[in-house]
Amino acid sequence: MSATLRVHALEARSRANGPGVRAVIWVQGCTLGCPGCFNPGTHDPAGPPASADGGQRPVADLVGWVAAQGGAIEGLTVSGGEPFEQPDGLLELVRAVRALGLSVLIFSGFTVDELRARPGGPAILALVDVLIDGRYLAGERRGRGLRGSANQRIHLLSGRYTLEQVERTPDAEVRIDAAGGLVISGVAPIRVR
Repeated sequence: MSATLRVHALEARSRANGPGVRAVIWVQGCTLGCPGCFNPGTHDPAGPPASADGGQRPVADLVGWVAAQGGAIEGLTVSGGEPFEQPDGLLELVRAVRALGLSVLIFSGFTVDELRARPGGPAILALVDVLIDGRYLAGERRGRGLRGSANQRIHLLSGRYTLEQVERTPDAEVRIDAAGGLVISGVAPIRVR
């Protein structure tokens, strides 16, 4: 493995980013710039990572991190930023994760039709179990069932999950990390003041 990914943050175990317990990788960089995006810190490709886990990372290291979670997870979720703007690294990552026997869920602001026309898009989609697609539209905010806005669609690209399983994903979760900080995640993140 020789590709890299610009990473914003990692979460070893999440229940609010897809069915079951999942590792999550948020990538850094998104040119879509959807107004009202709740993760604008991921837009600038050169922006600072959210944690020491972020930055330019070899895909091999990320696969090792996923594998180290062992039987504690059933899959990987990739969010962002925009994962498909780093197609070489994304393809290498999802191939390796599938070889581990884990499921793959990806959030993308591009529609599935746009992804099929992008470099690497068809090859990546062939390895994905669930795709949540479409730009975030603040005027159609939904924040349930892994869809941030009503226009976004859930695509079941394999027979691994049912729509009911995907829709049962909690809207948000809060965790206290080892340093005592709050980690807030999910499609309807809780606002702490």
